[in-house]
Amino acid sequence: MKFFIKTFGCRVNQVESQALLENFFRHGWTPAADFETADLCLLNTCTVTHQADKDVEKQIRQILRRNPAARLVLTGCYAAAHKEHIQQTFPQAEIVGKYSLGQVLFGEEDLCWTVSGHEGHSRAFIKIQDGCDCFCSYCIVPFARPDKRSKPLADVLQEILTLEQKGFTEIVLTGINIGNYLCPKTGADLAALCRQIAQMPGRFRVRFSSIELQTVTPGIVDCMAARPDRFCNYFHLPLQAGCDKVLADMNRHYNTSAYRAKVELLRSRVPGISIFADVIAGFPTETEEDFNTTYSFIKGLALAGLHVFSYSPRPKTKAALLPQLSHEEIKRRADSLRVLDKQLRADFASSLVGSRQEVFIESCYEGQVKGVTSNFQQVLLSGVPAGAKGLVTAVIESVQDGLCHGRYVEPL
Repeated sequence: MKFFIKTFGCRVNQVESQALLENFFRHGWTPAADFETADLCLLNTCTVTHQADKDVEKQIRQILRRNPAARLVLTGCYAAAHKEHIQQTFPQAEIVGKYSLGQVLFGEEDLCWTVSGHEGHSRAFIKIQDGCDCFCSYCIVPFARPDKRSKPLADVLQEILTLEQKGFTEIVLTGINIGNYLCPKTGADLAALCRQIAQMPGRFRVRFSSIELQTVTPGIVDCMAARPDRFCNYFHLPLQAGCDKVLADMNRHYNTSAYRAKVELLRSRVPGISIFADVIAGFPTETEEDFNTTYSFIKGLALAGLHVFSYSPRPKTKAALLPQLSHEEIKRRADSLRVLDKQLRADFASSLVGSRQEVFIESCYEGQVKGVTSNFQQVLLSGVPAGAKGLVTAVIESVQDGLCHGRYVEPL
């Protein structure tokens, strides 16, 4: 039997698809070259934006048209949030929840969402947590993944050990809301998990995926400060808006003062830290004055970069019921934030010139070695010894078009 997996959306979906891939192999399935030759097509879907829905539906139509005999299985957020629509529009598709896939596909009670590698990636990702019940007024994810679950602490540590022994020297902890991690067996939170990771042998580093402001506890910061060699000096700290009124309308449960205070704390405790943020352009209640306030707040914080989202109304959310801004106005604001993002990234990269950085080697690029620093800056390296891999030390010598250029040096 041949299978085809198509992944849409976030890092969580990507690591889940890797786990599915390994389970298919374990049960003797063979990967198909494309969906047209597969016996089973599995789409791991996303619904975070309207465009994500369109991308999934386009792929469904292609499969139904060009491989109608294939078994079509939909899982993930789009499948969970739009069951009635799918049943009416695509009755041939099977909708299967993530935690039912083991039984449906392989006759097992549950899948082991554990990976031993990451196909096509030089770094590895571990899913430690699932689910969110924050119900931000713009977000459909709690309707698609309402049940909060966490992987047992011992399983996470074993997964890291396996990946480190296979040569992965950068491991990313990911989840829907990783700050809500809580071991179901011991009650250990993310800070307790970090303390255990800090004590593990081996030369590897751990990077956090996106983490919510309120869940960055003193214990997590203490671990980062104590073991800069083990925990990347990087945070992706969602902001969404730099205006208190809009944050309240978004149901974000913090204000700009709290965000600024957290950024200042992190910078004081973790040298060289880079802080990136999500920001939404064109939320329905965002006035021109509100947008300017957000722009000024972000610029004043001198963040390392942004991930800009154009607001997209999602069914079932409170914000979708509000009067909407025009597409043109949303685009104008998003474009303005993307220009700011480019400047922020260039400024942060320039601030690293002359510094020593630990660089994770990713690939070769036009005859040079390409890597990423602990604080998530792309670097082109020169002078790297033949065969070097994993983590190396470099001095950043220059920045061109926002890209760092560094020279390999022996570690101190």
